[in-house]
Amino acid sequence: MAQPQSTGLKQSAPASVPFWRDIRFIQIFLQVAFLISVIGLGYLLIHNLLVNLERSGLMINFSVLNRPFGAEIAEGQADFDPASTSNLRALLVGLQNTLRVVGIGLVGATVLGVLAGIGQLSTNWLLRTTTNAYTELFRNTPLLVQLYFIYRGLRGTMPDRIADSYQLPGPIYINRRAVNFPLIQTTDTAWIFFGLAALGLVLGIGLWIWRLRVQERTGQPANTLRWFTPAFLLLAALGWIAAGGPFTVENPQLERFNFVGGDRLSAEYITLTIGLILYTAAFIADIVRAGIQAVPHGQIEAARAQGFTSSQTLRLIVLPQALRLIIPPLGNQYLNLAKNSSLGIAIGFFDIYSVANVISNQTGQSVAVFVVMMGIYLSMSLVISAVMNLVNYSMRLRSR
Repeated sequence: MAQPQSTGLKQSAPASVPFWRDIRFIQIFLQVAFLISVIGLGYLLIHNLLVNLERSGLMINFSVLNRPFGAEIAEGQADFDPASTSNLRALLVGLQNTLRVVGIGLVGATVLGVLAGIGQLSTNWLLRTTTNAYTELFRNTPLLVQLYFIYRGLRGTMPDRIADSYQLPGPIYINRRAVNFPLIQTTDTAWIFFGLAALGLVLGIGLWIWRLRVQERTGQPANTLRWFTPAFLLLAALGWIAAGGPFTVENPQLERFNFVGGDRLSAEYITLTIGLILYTAAFIADIVRAGIQAVPHGQIEAARAQGFTSSQTLRLIVLPQALRLIIPPLGNQYLNLAKNSSLGIAIGFFDIYSVANVISNQTGQSVAVFVVMMGIYLSMSLVISAVMNLVNYSMRLRSR
């Protein structure tokens, strides 16, 4: 047989690349080197801090949290005794005050931000112009300036003397120090009411789900509220009767120097809450506006062709699709609101930052106190981030 002619070209095996030129080795090496550099820099900074503190005679001592606080906290728990309360307990009171502001602020900023974001796209000129002006004003001025403006405005327009307080039905008394209103307290039998009300809520949700499945199977109207409302209200009413009145009301009484009894919201708390809501809602409004405009216009035209009203189109078509774009940046604004609550110290609000600052000045243990405070803020931010990640995960697009 004839042998195949050689072309004179020999096919050589690819040469092996040296490991120091391998892209995978380079990537791993750079990452390890960066990690070692960060750890080394952190160790150097902490070591220098400890050495300087030792030379100054200020060793870190977390036991200062067990010392008496020794100062009055004019916010939060009414039974706070400075002489017998530890610094750790004072920090917890400050944390409660912070959570009160953050909790109300998140809800208020979300509602106002969504409404303002929708208003920016309104066909009504007055509504659109007002919401745009509000958004630009609060987004482009510092929060601290806004807090001072609101605080001075509230204190300047409210009565100075307690005896001259504005009285509203309730009874509710308003002065420059605080808003005093009736305190609702639970009785010993309130657990019966809450238990039956919770049972009614679970039953109502079960009926709601059942009616939705009936609608999917038969096409009949679900009428979910007609089933949910009677179930919940009936069991809640039975719980109220069985508990014999689960609540008592304590009204504030004006005495010589101040109000006694009832509950109060200080001017500092009201200022900080309003300021955070207005400031954060302005950013949320822009996020909502952008999310709505990202929905294809063809979706809106198709909804109109099907006979949907403007409100139905917004509620059933536009917002569910826009939420997938709104939720990630919305979580960032929630984190900013929680961290911005520390500005309450500028108007005298006793949040966790203000309490930590008092403890630091009293004990000289700034590092120990602020490490604890940073851990608390970090934990609060991680909880908010985890919740928003779960919401974002539940809203993701699912494909087969």
